[in-house]
Amino acid sequence: MSQSRFHAVIADDHAIVRAGLRSALETPGTVEPDGIEVVAEASDGLQAIAALRQHRPTLLILDVQMPHAGGLEVLVEARRWSPETKVVVLTGVSAIGKIGELVASGVDGLFSKSEDHDELIRKLPNILRGHRHIATRFETLLEDAPDVPILSDRERQTLNLIVSGRSNKEIADTLGISAKTVDRHRTNLMKKLDVHSVAQLIAYALREGLIDPSVEL
Repeated sequence: MSQSRFHAVIADDHAIVRAGLRSALETPGTVEPDGIEVVAEASDGLQAIAALRQHRPTLLILDVQMPHAGGLEVLVEARRWSPETKVVVLTGVSAIGKIGELVASGVDGLFSKSEDHDELIRKLPNILRGHRHIATRFETLLEDAPDVPILSDRERQTLNLIVSGRSNKEIADTLGISAKTVDRHRTNLMKKLDVHSVAQLIAYALREGLIDPSVEL
């Protein structure tokens, strides 16, 4: 990017987290010699998408569990509206399924809220200049875990709607597809996740973090 100073959007539904990140980013010498200008904060996914479209920031620091639109949805919109933005996820999630999904989605950085922010602060300059970093904690989890199936965007949408108790017809109406296509997605989900009933599907998805039980559907 051509600007002489980096600028950022912080998206997290906890004000205290946003305040701490803003202070670290904007203080000269902490991340960058001149600091990083925080041009917007967002407390939910829809605000994050709006801020992305308005500012096209150098950096987006993103939580994955927010109201109205989850982190993966925001990431998809970031790639669409501001492809040069470096997306760094800072999350409290530790479920292998969700971590694997985030890594596969191509985030530029992935860090844990349960650790101190030293690793994040140290690695941000490199991330801003085109490098990628997955926190040591998550790399270790992924190395020690069996492969977790990665769901397509449509499969993930279908899964969330199944969990919310929608029928095939209701899912079809919501997604604008046929009930037959919904049934195919449902079958594919069960095969991918090696489950044999809707109850097992829901239990697996919740356990592995493949859906967010707090999301408004």
